[in-house]
Amino acid sequence: MLGKTAGGLFWMFRYLERSENTARLIEAGFRIALTRADGDDDEWTSVLQTAAVAHLYFQKHEQIEASKAIDFLLRDATNPSSVLSAISAARMNARLVRTAITREVWEAVNDTYMVLKQALARPVSARDLPEVLALIRQQSALVRGAMHGTMLRNDIFDFCRLGTFLERADNTARILDVKYYVLLPSISQIGSNLDNVQWETILRSVAGMRAYRWINQGESNPMGIADFLIFDTRMPRSLAFSVKKIAANLGYLERNYGLRHPCHDQIDVILARLTHNTIERVFEDGLHEFITDFLTDVARLGHQIETDYRFLG
Repeated sequence: MLGKTAGGLFWMFRYLERSENTARLIEAGFRIALTRADGDDDEWTSVLQTAAVAHLYFQKHEQIEASKAIDFLLRDATNPSSVLSAISAARMNARLVRTAITREVWEAVNDTYMVLKQALARPVSARDLPEVLALIRQQSALVRGAMHGTMLRNDIFDFCRLGTFLERADNTARILDVKYYVLLPSISQIGSNLDNVQWETILRSVAGMRAYRWINQGESNPMGIADFLIFDTRMPRSLAFSVKKIAANLGYLERNYGLRHPCHDQIDVILARLTHNTIERVFEDGLHEFITDFLTDVARLGHQIETDYRFLG
C-alpha cells in the first residue's frame, strides 16, 4: 500500500474517533460542572487543557466561560480538534482514500459530516447539548458499524484500526487526567460523595457505568474505577484494551509485509508496562504521573508508526 493511502486511512479514523472523543470530553466537563454548587467555570479550563487547545482558546477569548468553551470545542474552525473540524478532516481524508474503503463506509462518513454540519450550524444551548453530544456519538457508531460490516480484514483495515485505537487510548487517558489532576478542587474532597460522583461521571463519559456495575455488583470507588479504565481488557475504551488492539494490528502488518519496525518494539514496551503494573502501584506512584508518561508514549508511538510506514506529515 502507498504511504499516502495508509496515512489517509490512519488519519481518517483518528479524526473520526477524535470527534466522538471531544464530545465525550465535553460531556465529562458538563456533568462535573453540574456537581459544583458554586457555578464556577474553572472546570472548563481543565477540559480545554486536557484537549490541548487552551492556548488556542485564549487567542480568541480573554477568560473562560462555559458557553464559549463548549462552542470552541464543538464548532470553532480555528480549533483543529473541534468536532466540526475533526469530522471535516475525516471526510477530506475519506475522499483521498475513496478507492480503498467500501461504498458503505464512504456514505457513512459523508452522512456524518452533513448531519453534524447541520447540527452545529449555530451555537448549541445548554438545554440542547446532551442531545447534540448523543448525536455525535451515534454518527460515530454508524461509521464504525459500516467499517466492521463491510471492509476486508487486510492492511487497509489495520491502518483504520490503528488510527482508532491510538486516538482512543489518548482520549481515555486525558479524561482520567481531567478528573484527577485538575477538576478536584481540594484534597479534602478525596473520598467524599462529590469525589465519588465525579468519578462515576468519568465512567459515564466513556460509556462504562453499566459495565462497571455489572462487574463490581454495583459498588464503586475511585481506585476500582481507575483500575477498570486502565487495566480491564474487557472494557473497549480502557487503556489496556486499546493498547492490545494496537499491538494486534501492528502484528498483522508485520506478518503481512514481512517487516518489523521500531514501532513494533515500542508497542511491546507499552503493553508490557500495562501487563505487569497494578492499580495500587499506579496510585502509589501518582496517577497523574502515570497518565502523563502514557500520553507521551502514545504520542511517540503514533509518530513512529507514521515514520515507519512512510506517511509522516
